[in-house]
Amino acid sequence: MKRLVLIDGHAILHRAYHAFPQTLTTRKGELVNAVYGFTRILLTVLDDLKPDYLAVAVDLPQPTFRHKEYLGYQVQRPKMDQELADQIQRVHQIVKALNIPLFSKVGFEADDVIGTLSHQAIRVKGKDVEVIIVTGDKDIMQLVEEKIKVYAPRKGFAEAETFDQKKVKEFLGIDPEQIIDYKALVGDSSDNYPGVSGIGPKTAVELLSCYKTLKKIYANLDKIKPTVATKLTEGKESGFLSQKLATIITNVPVKLDLKKCLLHDYDQTKAVKLFEELEFKSLIRRLPGMKMEKEIKKDNGQMTLL
Repeated sequence: MKRLVLIDGHAILHRAYHAFPQTLTTRKGELVNAVYGFTRILLTVLDDLKPDYLAVAVDLPQPTFRHKEYLGYQVQRPKMDQELADQIQRVHQIVKALNIPLFSKVGFEADDVIGTLSHQAIRVKGKDVEVIIVTGDKDIMQLVEEKIKVYAPRKGFAEAETFDQKKVKEFLGIDPEQIIDYKALVGDSSDNYPGVSGIGPKTAVELLSCYKTLKKIYANLDKIKPTVATKLTEGKESGFLSQKLATIITNVPVKLDLKKCLLHDYDQTKAVKLFEELEFKSLIRRLPGMKMEKEIKKDNGQMTLL
């Protein structure tokens, strides 16, 4: 089985920005903490997951269909720190220097692009492909199925864990395909959509454990405790709107070309020059194809390998 790794560019970039100190600058004063963190996890992914194919999906600044669907969508989110925004172009330079394709689409989020590429990949005729999505956003776990997994950093950038269907259930208490219905019930404060007023996480999990889907919950209101049923009835429109906002789209007009995602030769000299400019000296030796040369230091008559 071949492996396609899809990196959620902005999710990893945001995590890196907050995980590494803003004292991480070059001698010229350029802040590179997010670029460093992103690059480090990119190289870790190459080492740990050993993909045959690799691509990065990124968000665009333009509004998405969700903003048009619900005017309050993400309205409370603070504007991206300029210090982070200034590092986005550097990340694009890193990705392009390694010959990794970048995917995005106006009107859609990176999650939607990843969902679409994932579904296309596991349905490529004549190829047996599994997909691993690298992200820090647990909402994308709704895409997990037999051939799609999520690789998520759990504690800053110190460790990561791969989530299959079983592990998602252990982590969230619901199956991957129930995540959108869970979000429909409880809402999402970070994206600012409401869910059903008065329905909390515990009640949502109980309802989904019993009735499996949002649609079946509403088909069985007469069997649900009256106080809960009343809340569901009053919040029905809001619940189904939230379900729509929570659902990752898998038919974005983008086309996966596995040949272009194939890990292949890149301009090593150009990449090393960029890393030197960013002063990522410790990461240069981790670049694909770089030989780990052993240096020898003479110290008090003893030879020491570095």
